[in-house]
Amino acid sequence: MNAPLLGGQAVDAIGLGCMNLSHAYGTPPSEAEARALLESALEQGMTCFDTAALYGFGANERLVGRVLAPHRDRILLCSKGGMTGQPIGPGGALQRVIDGRPQSLQRDCEESLRRLGTDVIDLYYLHRWDQRVPIEDSVGALARLVEQGKVRMIGLSEVSSATIRRAHAVHPVAAVQSEYSLWSRDVERGVLATCAQIGACLVAFSPLGRGFLADRIADPAELAANDLRRSMPRFQQDAWLHNRACLPALRELALDLGCSPAQLALAWVLSRGAHVLAIPGTTHTGHLKDNWAARQLALSPEVQQRLEGLLQGIVGARYAPATFAEIDSD
Repeated sequence: MNAPLLGGQAVDAIGLGCMNLSHAYGTPPSEAEARALLESALEQGMTCFDTAALYGFGANERLVGRVLAPHRDRILLCSKGGMTGQPIGPGGALQRVIDGRPQSLQRDCEESLRRLGTDVIDLYYLHRWDQRVPIEDSVGALARLVEQGKVRMIGLSEVSSATIRRAHAVHPVAAVQSEYSLWSRDVERGVLATCAQIGACLVAFSPLGRGFLADRIADPAELAANDLRRSMPRFQQDAWLHNRACLPALRELALDLGCSPAQLALAWVLSRGAHVLAIPGTTHTGHLKDNWAARQLALSPEVQQRLEGLLQGIVGARYAPATFAEIDSD
C-alpha cells in the first residue's frame, strides 16, 4: 500500500475531496447527508480531508469544521486560499475572485480558520496563482502564516514546474495539487517529476475523471443545469460519444481483476509514484467505501500499460479556454 510522505510524515494514499458536498456538481446533498458521508469517511479510517474557501463560498469549510472538529487531533485538515467568493458590485453578490496579494492571503487564511473552527490548518494551498502577483510574494505570505502558527505546511495548485521551483526557493512546498487521472495526464510533462525531486506530494484531484472513469455518468445531457461539467469540452455531446467508447473495455478489465472501474482508475493514479496522493470526491457512502478500498489494489506493469492504451485518443480539453487562461501549466 502506497504511503506518501507529506512534510516528512507518512499519510494515507487516498483522502476525501470535500468539494462535492457543497459545490460544482448540481444541487449538493443535505446537511444530514453530507454529515453522514464525512462520518462514514472517519469510520473507514480516512484521515485526509480537503476543502477550500471557494467551495460554496465558505459553506464547505463551515460544514467540514462542524463535523470534523471533534476529531481534529486525528485528521489532516487541508484548505486553500487565494481564490474565494468576494462581494462585487452594488448588490454585493459573491463572485469568484483570484487574489494572491499577501494581505488577501492573510485575510483568507484567518477567515478559513474561523469557518473551520480550528487554530491551525495542516496544509494550506494557494488555490490559484494570481499571475499579477509574483509567486515569491504570495508564497512569502504563506510562509508568514507558518511563522504565525496558523498553517503547518504550504501547497500550490495547478502550477507549472518552473513556478513550483520558484516557490520552493522561498519556502518548502509540501504538496502540489493538480488534476491527474487516466484521461488527464498533463502533470507528466514535468510537475510529477518536479514534485518527486523537491520532496513534495502530488495530490491528484478528480482522479476519476469527474465520474467518467468510475463509469457513473449515463449521459452528460442529464446533468443538472448548474453542474460544472456542462462547461467542459470533454462532456460536450460529440466528445462524449467518442470518449465513452473506451468504457466497455474498462469495465471488462475491472471485471477480470475483481474490482470496480473506480478502483482500477484510482489504483493506476497511485501507481504513478510513491509521492502521489489521490483525493476523489463523492456524495455517496457506497462510492466512498469503494474508493477507499482501492488502496489495497496493486496493478502489474502489464495492466497499467493496458489501461493507458484504453484511454488514448480522448477528445476534448479538460477545461474550457477561459479556465485555462487562469492556470499556469507546463
